[in-house]
Amino acid sequence: MKAMILAAGRGERLRPLTDSLPKPLVEVARKPLIVYHLEKLALAGFKEVIINHAWLGHKLVSALGDGAKWGLKISYSEETQALETGGGIKKALTLLGDEPFFVINGDVFIDVLPKIESLASGELAHLWLVDNPIQHPQGDFALLNGKVSMFGENKLTFSGMGVYHPDMFTQVSAQAFALAPLLREAMANGQVMGDYFDHYWCDVGTVERLAQIETREIQKGK
Repeated sequence: MKAMILAAGRGERLRPLTDSLPKPLVEVARKPLIVYHLEKLALAGFKEVIINHAWLGHKLVSALGDGAKWGLKISYSEETQALETGGGIKKALTLLGDEPFFVINGDVFIDVLPKIESLASGELAHLWLVDNPIQHPQGDFALLNGKVSMFGENKLTFSGMGVYHPDMFTQVSAQAFALAPLLREAMANGQVMGDYFDHYWCDVGTVERLAQIETREIQKGK
């Protein structure tokens, strides 16, 4: 299975750090955020990783190269216009291929990857959900008997990690589009499975949350 890291966001809430760096190269404990992902993907046995990029993307390519440093083959999907998450994944399908693939947001921080398996016949996606963070108390989706649903009590937050079948994206004619409407349609058809992710997870969306992770990693290293 191939993996994709979503790294095309501008990172407005991390300014001024992202005025001169693409968001995935912002450092935590002297290591770029995206390198933590690459290390974990390599450890999990992935061999090929696709990274999309836009803002200052040339710096990302220069810093990571072909991935040999981590025992990976990195390919890049350059975006010259805003494609949103769904459009970014669709543009990268020529690199991702015809089989299900794993996607992770470049701006989340985790201690370990979830247990990743391919999709069963008829499934279009498998998502990992986490406890609702302070900044998103209402959650996104519910887990009901292993399926992800728009309805139900005790909603959880989508972690930004999922396995997707390319068929979910090839049916869309638009170039730029969001991922959420595709997921909701697939959920309505019972084609989205899910699991609760019970390890450390943080959306690195602000300078304050970045500082919290930095402090945590420094304390872990002592």
